[in-house]
Amino acid sequence: MTTSTTTPIELDHEFLQDPHAAYRLLREERPVTRAVTGMGLSVWVVTRYADVRAALNDPRLSKQGSRFGEILTRHSVSPERLVQFSEVFSEHMLNSDPPDHTRLRKIVNRAFTVRAIARMRERIEQIATGLADDIAARLEAGEREIDLLDAFAFPLPMTVICELLGVPEARRDDFRHWSNTLLSQGEPETRAAASREMGAFLSDLVESKREAPGEDMLSAIVEETSDADRLSTNEAVSMAFLLLVAGHETTVNLIGNGMRALLTHPEEMDRLREDLDLAPKAVEEFLRYDGPVNLATLRFTAEPVTIGGAEIGEGEIVMIALDSADRDPERYPDPDTLDLTRDTSNHVAFGYGIHHCLGAPLARLEGEVAFRTLVGRFPQMTLAAEPQDLAWRESTLIRGLLRLPVRP
Repeated sequence: MTTSTTTPIELDHEFLQDPHAAYRLLREERPVTRAVTGMGLSVWVVTRYADVRAALNDPRLSKQGSRFGEILTRHSVSPERLVQFSEVFSEHMLNSDPPDHTRLRKIVNRAFTVRAIARMRERIEQIATGLADDIAARLEAGEREIDLLDAFAFPLPMTVICELLGVPEARRDDFRHWSNTLLSQGEPETRAAASREMGAFLSDLVESKREAPGEDMLSAIVEETSDADRLSTNEAVSMAFLLLVAGHETTVNLIGNGMRALLTHPEEMDRLREDLDLAPKAVEEFLRYDGPVNLATLRFTAEPVTIGGAEIGEGEIVMIALDSADRDPERYPDPDTLDLTRDTSNHVAFGYGIHHCLGAPLARLEGEVAFRTLVGRFPQMTLAAEPQDLAWRESTLIRGLLRLPVRP
């Protein structure tokens, strides 16, 4: 990562492996700065908590997908290189402003209520217990090292969201591969192939729900109704994409990042082990300390704006650093210290404003169950690698490990 106060910073491999080191410098020296992504996209990055929270709620920072093609072309970037704006996946509520956003979110809200999520606790606990049983069986069979991402952090939320949306179990590993590929900064050809495969799968899935609806949430969301709010085919596929990707990626990395934090802070592991009822509060600290979304999805300036003293012209792309805001010492004293009893109120790990994550209650519930289960069942778990040797995914959006080897 470049550090000159005038040269755009590079959101490169070095940055992605340790963004917190970069953010400390940026908050102090250049809190709103030009940057270049690994795919060559020129952007502005906002890093301080106060600026981040204001930007997340600023209607002048647009997310209207229909205009992004024009904006990206102006920046000499093909929209196809950014999967969230490809034709197949672009028409969802995260890529829209009011009134489109209001209409799309209302449709999902019909099925995705807090009460409905709360009723899922027993099933989530069953899944978590089954995964812990599988780990215990592998230990009894002589295994001593387990990749906690593969064994627990991925299958828990993936099973939950796929059951919610009625996705066939046989395709869940495919979906993990597609999601990881599309959210990386990898080769365009590889990402394009994953996009085509996922698009075909989701189109078939949506069509099957419309022809033979079940009791699942996706059937309820795509259900044909007589009112003007019903989803078009492209909107339904885009919504399925958003719910499936966001519905597991956030929680996979909440669990992975949280367990890494515990395993590298034994005094906090002891604190949680001694009082598992601390788990809901611990979830909030894990979200603040190393949240699963690093830089929020893209926005562009619909008109000239000034953020943190920086003047940004119309048509510029802005990336909002959630993980930086949540370690801003102006908001959270001693922010680089993990403290499960900390006041984490108003952290922005799930965003803020009209685009606040709809699935936050589900992610929180899954996280609570996950940490209760793992710490309760495997109280002596240790990390099976040096912390500095753990590799992070090459994604500006997702903050998550490639592997988390442990000795349960």
